[in-house]
Amino acid sequence: MRVIVHGGAGSTPEEPDERQAVLDEAAAVGAASPEPIDAVEAAVRVLESDERFNAGVGGAVQADGIVRTDAGVMRSDREVGAACSMPGVEHAVSVARIVLEATPHVLVSGVHAVDLAADFGVGTEAELLTADKRESYQSEDPPAGSPRDQIAWLASRFGAGDDQAGEHGEGGSGPTHAPDHDTVGAVASDGETFAAATSTGGRSYALAGRVGDVPQVGSGFYCTPAGGASATGAGEDIARVTLSRRATDFLEEGLGAQEAADRAIEEFEELTGSGAGVIVLDGSEAGSAFNTGGMQTSVAVDR
Repeated sequence: MRVIVHGGAGSTPEEPDERQAVLDEAAAVGAASPEPIDAVEAAVRVLESDERFNAGVGGAVQADGIVRTDAGVMRSDREVGAACSMPGVEHAVSVARIVLEATPHVLVSGVHAVDLAADFGVGTEAELLTADKRESYQSEDPPAGSPRDQIAWLASRFGAGDDQAGEHGEGGSGPTHAPDHDTVGAVASDGETFAAATSTGGRSYALAGRVGDVPQVGSGFYCTPAGGASATGAGEDIARVTLSRRATDFLEEGLGAQEAADRAIEEFEELTGSGAGVIVLDGSEAGSAFNTGGMQTSVAVDR
């Protein structure tokens, strides 16, 4: 099994060595799995349990003070599952796999996705909000009003927490560039088939229930017989250009994994001016590219 994982694209993270060790562990756990779908789930679960990453425990806090998780998985036969906007669910990737394997649907959301998780034995009462995130959120003095009241407040904060630090225009209301997204993902292959998965806690101080690119097919993840991709970065812009689908399109055109990743990020930056990263796996190599300050990845192979 060959596996590549990423820990999010953004500025240089704190504790890079410790984060890299967790990424290496995640890749190794995935590579020891029997099937590609097992590999991406196992790898991502390791990252969801580590608060250094924005997925599962330690995920980004939405405007109402709640962490909600999203994830998506896809196999190269184009079977897809995704789940989003789930409070209390540490392992969103496992819920996405349940959607893929046990339902006729592609995406299940909110409390209904939480109910589905509970029915299939996935934990639904995890404490995802860490002390650091709680303190940071409270220091921002969030308004207690309606979503309309929160919009002006979040204009200068959306994507600007410690986990998603961005550069805003004057007054804090301009576009965000090169944000720290720390979304996690994995792509795996057994030499014949592929699977891809992405998981996230979203973006800091988004409106409650905001869903970004991660659980959207073709945006945060995508997989075909040519290979798979997982993306991270400015979620709204990733969704606008379906970044992961574009990367796999390049594989289908005959490009290798590294060239496909490079081309996808070049195109993304030309179209949006935003920051993102993508990992790509084809039948012979792994590739990664980003236009932010950094993106940590790890590759493992278990023959």
